[in-house]
Amino acid sequence: MSKPKSNLFGLSGSLKDQLAQKMLEKRLKKVTEAQMIEPEVHRVRKSLQSNSSIPDEYCRFDKFPGYQQIRILETGGKQLGVPSPFFKVHEGVAKNTTTINSQEYINFASYNYLDLCGHPEVSDAAKKAIDQYGTSASASRPVAGERPIQRELEQALAKVYDVDDCIVFVSGHATNVTTIGYLFGPKDLILHDSLIHNSIVQGGQLSGATRLPFPHNDWQALDEILFQQRRNYERVLIVIEGIYSMDGDYPDLKRFIEIKQRHKAFLMVDEAHALGVLGEKGHGLKEQAGVDGHEVDLWMGTLSKTLASCGGYIAGENALIEHLKFSAPGFLYSVGIAPPVAASALAALKILDREPMRVKQLKERGHQFISLAQEKGLNVGSSAGLSVIPVITGSSAMAGRLANACFERGINVQPIFYPAVQEGMARLRFFICSSHTEEQIEHAIDVLVEEIARLK
Repeated sequence: MSKPKSNLFGLSGSLKDQLAQKMLEKRLKKVTEAQMIEPEVHRVRKSLQSNSSIPDEYCRFDKFPGYQQIRILETGGKQLGVPSPFFKVHEGVAKNTTTINSQEYINFASYNYLDLCGHPEVSDAAKKAIDQYGTSASASRPVAGERPIQRELEQALAKVYDVDDCIVFVSGHATNVTTIGYLFGPKDLILHDSLIHNSIVQGGQLSGATRLPFPHNDWQALDEILFQQRRNYERVLIVIEGIYSMDGDYPDLKRFIEIKQRHKAFLMVDEAHALGVLGEKGHGLKEQAGVDGHEVDLWMGTLSKTLASCGGYIAGENALIEHLKFSAPGFLYSVGIAPPVAASALAALKILDREPMRVKQLKERGHQFISLAQEKGLNVGSSAGLSVIPVITGSSAMAGRLANACFERGINVQPIFYPAVQEGMARLRFFICSSHTEEQIEHAIDVLVEEIARLK
């Protein structure tokens, strides 16, 4: 057990409070004295200390560049006659259909891939957990202790990947930020796919490591970078995704495993959109590629998509998980995952394992969508035709108009603009779920073709 840190300068808490109080009194006295200086003298002093040379953009929120960009986009949309397609209010569970403003729409804007959000067993599990544990963990798990349901979920997720253990965080985005930001540092190198999720980029920036993107899914380019750069760094992390959320394709995992082993690097796979989709049982890229779970160092995923809940996780060897549990800021200093949230995710995972037909139905609808789209000449990029299928429009204005036109005809699908994708690669992003019907897919493609022709 390490010795407790001594008080600042060896002073007792009481004495420090007294000194702090005296310092505060001195500061207040100085302010009071400054207010009592004769007006002319005070005016001269203020002019000498004036902040008038500091531009407004450094002290006003409405001058932030990011906010200015939002305003420009809003103004441009109005001038083009394209109302904002965002922040629509859904009035019930969003599945293959959803209700907005009391009207039902065919829905392609939900991560509810296997229709487990709203499933009676999942909702019932959350309700029972509320009755037993309440609605919150109420503090961080190292401080407040565990709830059985939290560990049950982690152990079940570790089993999916055939690894030692798992740690669950309260946010998927924060999972990547805190894990990468904590484990790696200024002497390290992070290599990630050029289309990687923002959370990976943010984690890399937080770490202070050198960060280099490699061309999308290009394992050969990655190999070349490592041949040139590996010896210049201590630790190296390679990060790829199971299914890429903007393009709907996936990497050749075995190639990346070979590269990480050859160059003595760590490999991290973000499974956010892959769990419940890839593999016959929906166990993600590991199952799809037929590899041993221990061949990947960090399996990351989210609870908010297939698992119908909220949060993120890292699965891997014992040393990794124990390290994160005791030291990762996003776990140590954050409230633990709420028991009803953990219970709903665990219930969804059990249904996934029990009903692989859901995975099969999802793939059938995805393949139908991409086949019809390609037949009609729509640009679906490199999508594998599974859960995520883009229809690339090129211009942001066209994407916005097309999304609104589809909405007017009873189809809810969201446009994606720069900077989420490269400029000139704006798109509508269709999320497929297992309950979409053949008729809904056919209708959506017909509407797309008609509206694109009308808007050109």
